[in-house]
Amino acid sequence: MEPRIQYATTSDGVSIAYWTLGEGMPLVFATTPPFSHIQREWQWPGYRAFYEALSRGRKLVRYDGRGNGLSDRDVADFSLEAHVRDLDAVVNHLGFERFALLSGAMASPAAIAYAALHPQRVSHLLLWAGYARASDFYRSPQLKALRALREQDWELYTEAVGHAATGWSEPEEARRYAALIRESVTQEMLQAITRETERFDASDMLGKVESPTLVMHPGRAPYPPVDLARGLASAIPDARLVVLEENALLPWLGDTEAVLAAIDEFLAEGEERETKAELPEGMAVILFADIAESTALTEKLGDAAFRAKARELDTSLRATIRECGGTPVEGKVLGDGVLAVFTSARQAIDCALRCNAASQPQGLQLHLGIHAGDVIREGSNVYGGAVNIAARIAGASAPGEVLVSDTVRGLARTSAGVSFDDRGEHELKGVADPQRLFAVRGGGG
Repeated sequence: MEPRIQYATTSDGVSIAYWTLGEGMPLVFATTPPFSHIQREWQWPGYRAFYEALSRGRKLVRYDGRGNGLSDRDVADFSLEAHVRDLDAVVNHLGFERFALLSGAMASPAAIAYAALHPQRVSHLLLWAGYARASDFYRSPQLKALRALREQDWELYTEAVGHAATGWSEPEEARRYAALIRESVTQEMLQAITRETERFDASDMLGKVESPTLVMHPGRAPYPPVDLARGLASAIPDARLVVLEENALLPWLGDTEAVLAAIDEFLAEGEERETKAELPEGMAVILFADIAESTALTEKLGDAAFRAKARELDTSLRATIRECGGTPVEGKVLGDGVLAVFTSARQAIDCALRCNAASQPQGLQLHLGIHAGDVIREGSNVYGGAVNIAARIAGASAPGEVLVSDTVRGLARTSAGVSFDDRGEHELKGVADPQRLFAVRGGGG
């Protein structure tokens, strides 16, 4: 189903069109101005599949900047500050206190500026085919030729940009992109916008970016040159550079799985850093989830395919845990497990059911176990006998089954909206006393 188009209003009165997709940690995607039309992009299978992949376990936000797409086109101000206002209007309208920011190509200077000006709001910054100073970007011979063509032959210009963005081996996609450009913006408006964007310079803000930053460079793109990506990665504190040799300027053309894997891994690390100060100490309800039959699945699917599925599920599970009021513990615990702590048995049970449902679209199943007891916090992890028991309970569960200890059943018996099937006493490895376990039955999941 096509996302619902909504509008936010900037501080200078411009209406900005946006849509959201999915639930979880917010990821705001600001792409190249002015080649943006959020409705037409969704109707393009390549774009749509990429957006759907980005939204798994997250709330993806996509918007049209001023002067293009479905946003206000009767606008005069296209300065760098104006583009920052567009982004600010959308995230404020959605009530985001903190979000990840992904920018594409010419949106990069505004994204860098926003991250530098609002370090408390940008949890992590991702730059695709980016640059900080427009004069460095537009020195490209291809862009100089396209600039001259833009003034003389509008249709030929859009066709040439389409081929540059998609690669000459994708003629149908190039034609689609050329048509999208013509629907996104008029020739006159494009000239007005580029008169400003060609002067953008956020280079003095690079050293002020505090957010963890990933710089991604598409190796098949005719511009920008890779030295601009290296310059960004060296100027932004602790930034990392990933060169994706098989990708065109549009991130979903080429090795899309490599792009998504780089994004997922980076965002997952960022989510783990965000949790470090939130872990409790003392009494907690502990949920352990682990992928069932991971060894057999690795042999069946191959290591790369299984790892891609496991990464995607890990991101989804961590988002679900946060939505349910829990805190995922940093890093892997055992095998492909995810460990989380809650202050409520009801929340933990609801989360386990939802995690079970989240694993099904991937063709995976989970072992899920819940226990309650004292935990000891050390940095970004929790330890203790109760944690070990939760992991052993998960190991005793059948694939797709949620098992809880008698302690958890007692805490949640009247509040969780589920019933429990007695599975009897179990001898758990490394646990001195037998544990009476119960399978959760019912609930919305």
